[in-house]
Amino acid sequence: MPRVDRPIVLVGLMGVGKSTVGKRLATRLDLPFVDADHEIERAADMTIAEMFARYGESAFRDGERRVIARLIDGTPKVIATGGGAFMADATRALILQNAISVWLDADIDVLAERVGRRDDRPLLKDKDPRIVLRQLAAIRNPVYAQAKIHIHSKPQPHDHAVNAILDALRQ
Repeated sequence: MPRVDRPIVLVGLMGVGKSTVGKRLATRLDLPFVDADHEIERAADMTIAEMFARYGESAFRDGERRVIARLIDGTPKVIATGGGAFMADATRALILQNAISVWLDADIDVLAERVGRRDDRPLLKDKDPRIVLRQLAAIRNPVYAQAKIHIHSKPQPHDHAVNAILDALRQ
């Protein structure tokens, strides 16, 4: 197993599998797993959808940055972030400086099929997931590309992505 000396932070579009892959990666590395979105909801005592509705995306992103800053404390762990976290300059700089950043990427059709299983994503509310995901990918993928490691997630078991991350960490 590769030796990890700081947090591993998973970034990428919604539906790419950051939480699922993150949990499995953490298990394989014998590290704690933290879902930043769950930590944000816990800190705010409301859901992300409620935060977006009540305070707007800008206030949500500010809270998200503060929670991620708290999670990136130098202790090795695996952290799954929300799809927009890496887009904020301050959050991205924090991740790039203090963690091993991993961009999980997938084709739009794969993402659309995965996000269609849930109805709790504020950015998709009453919209066609394929259109929204294409628009987000056009804006976000060049930024996600700044991550240290790039893994393309295919429509196969998430353990393939975990193995690819482990291989990249060994290099």
